[in-house]
Amino acid sequence: MTSHPTPIDPPRLFRSPAFAQGMIALAGPTLYVGGQNGIDSTGALLDGLGAQTEQALRNVLAVLAEAGTGPEYVVKLTVYLATGIDPREAYAATAAVWGDRRTAVTVLAVTPARAGALVEIDAVASIPGR
Repeated sequence: MTSHPTPIDPPRLFRSPAFAQGMIALAGPTLYVGGQNGIDSTGALLDGLGAQTEQALRNVLAVLAEAGTGPEYVVKLTVYLATGIDPREAYAATAAVWGDRRTAVTVLAVTPARAGALVEIDAVASIPGR
């Protein structure tokens, strides 16, 4: 059985309440969740950073569930924000869906491929019990 990933926070590095500096995950089946935008099941892009961020995370959670895993097994998130978006604003929008789960996180400023998209999120997770 796959154990939950373990956060690694070296004492000489800043300890963030929002993310871990690294994660240890046992080798085994791994799920790579492709980039998820703030798009609902009809393909409609939601309005605003908060709504798009929450929907992108719900989409990540849906892929995790379909693969038989969950957010507690996420080893890494990558968050792509449209250039000019304040990462603190995006982080604040994650709390309603992601909660206080700490994982390794990378945040990048990019020019989104889809017009109007403000955020895209991908994930890497272990799959328990396989």
